[in-house]
Amino acid sequence: MVAPGAGLASAGPSQDADAIIVGHGLSGLVAACELVNRGRKVLIVDQESGQNLGGQAHWSLGGLFFVDSPEQRLAGIRDSPERARRDWFATAGFDRGPHDPSGEDYWARRWAEKYLEFAAGEKRSWLAGMGMMWVPVVGWAERGDGRPGTPGNTVPRFHISLGTGPGVVEPFVRRIREAKRAGLVRFAFRHQVDELVVTGGEVTGIRGSVLAPSSAPRGRVSSRERAGDFAFHAPLVIVASGGIGGDHDLVRRNWPARLGTPPAYMSTGVPAHVDGRMLGITERAGARLVNRDRMWHYTEGIRNHSSIWPGHGIRVLGAPTSMWFDAEGERFPSPGIPSFDTLGTLELIQRSGHDYSWFVLNKRIIEKEFVLSGSEQNPELTAKNLPLYLANRAIDDVPKPVQAFLDRGPDFVTASSVEALAAKMNRLTGDGLIDAAGLRRQIAHRDREAFNPRSTDPQIKGIRRSLAYVGDNLVRTTPMHRILDRDAGPLIAIKMNILTRKTLGGLQTDLSGRVLDAGGSPVPGLLAVGEAAGFGGGGLHGYRALEGTFLGGCLFTGRQAGRAAHRML
Repeated sequence: MVAPGAGLASAGPSQDADAIIVGHGLSGLVAACELVNRGRKVLIVDQESGQNLGGQAHWSLGGLFFVDSPEQRLAGIRDSPERARRDWFATAGFDRGPHDPSGEDYWARRWAEKYLEFAAGEKRSWLAGMGMMWVPVVGWAERGDGRPGTPGNTVPRFHISLGTGPGVVEPFVRRIREAKRAGLVRFAFRHQVDELVVTGGEVTGIRGSVLAPSSAPRGRVSSRERAGDFAFHAPLVIVASGGIGGDHDLVRRNWPARLGTPPAYMSTGVPAHVDGRMLGITERAGARLVNRDRMWHYTEGIRNHSSIWPGHGIRVLGAPTSMWFDAEGERFPSPGIPSFDTLGTLELIQRSGHDYSWFVLNKRIIEKEFVLSGSEQNPELTAKNLPLYLANRAIDDVPKPVQAFLDRGPDFVTASSVEALAAKMNRLTGDGLIDAAGLRRQIAHRDREAFNPRSTDPQIKGIRRSLAYVGDNLVRTTPMHRILDRDAGPLIAIKMNILTRKTLGGLQTDLSGRVLDAGGSPVPGLLAVGEAAGFGGGGLHGYRALEGTFLGGCLFTGRQAGRAAHRML
């Protein structure tokens, strides 16, 4: 069986479109918009059904990284392009030939420079012109310990989009649907690419398998039953297929040696279709894949009580008041403090010899400090109901999505005493590693430091720094208090799992999005965008991300490559 339209393409030199885009996630949609805005015809191919249009971005919180934004200035945040650049480069740690054209970090570093210009320049006005808006309170992600020259955002830069991830995707989906009605866009859903067609050294199309129709809802696993073959041809192919976070075997195969043995158990922060297949397929066509061992997996993953995809985990975005312990009940040193340093905490967990850790907190903390990542976990924001969202953040009550995890989450235990809490923690894991007396001693020490004006405890200093920022003080950080204060109870412990999410490395691309080969030359006819390209150049984040930069990287690479593709045509 041959897919509709495939026979003409495979019979001769006729083209199915000016450009084929493999992947219907955010970066692919942005690239398609840039092309159709200039009158080009685009064929968008994806192995999933139209139910999944928008890809992984649909499930995101919609955080975007801006520099010196109106929201920052309103909150008294003093940011600048120079400051953002210092933070980015201290965090990224580019060390693989960043100044050598043959180095893995050469194009990544150049993309980072351009992305910072974009984030401090027209990024916000470009998106606002499409109708996008942001929560007026700027979040402070990956804040580090505040010392200049160390990893982290020295000021808040995380802007949550009204509408969350679907709100970011929406303007581009709307434009693509308009272009489809105008005859400029065709979709080939349930088409799984197995090969890039290379003719005379140039990529001239794609071949693959037509999959059986699927009625699976968005995010659910769909059938891989093969129903036929297809072949499509075009002068340009743009790979927009995402990363590897849904395939734990690939994650483990690429796990960085510096972090030791991969975790025995990980929860999954992306749908199963984020499988990394196209990275290997593109590499076999002559592309260079770089920085394979750079990944962005979260350390605060909780198993979903109502999973959408297999092993579905949700990330907790905590402010700095919860105490963080290893599996044996030993408090992590800095940077093992919520909101400080994801990669630094992952290193601490890996050194502990266990693949999970614990948050210990109380009801007062969870009422104000817990945000769950994901569009489905933030119904008011996803519905663009800002007044209701702000009202719910301001009141002293547990948000309903968080309460659902307290009631039904498999990783949550509550108790009225440390001893009862430790017993429940041990029952949950079955390994009996938590000593109640040791746990109480460490919490009591932290509680004494809470009201010591000369405390050098990194967490106490971090809480005070958070409370000094008006945004955190209003809606994200609990006033200083003792965790063992009876009026703040009950006590809560949460088993935190490592959560697979982003691929930081990827296909090496130049600033036009052209995919490069092992010798550093562009592969004719081939471009890549989004996570497949390491969000630009094969890894513009380096080792660490400042957050709000994943959707932003999809937006920027899609825009750059779409405009460049038009010029190439």
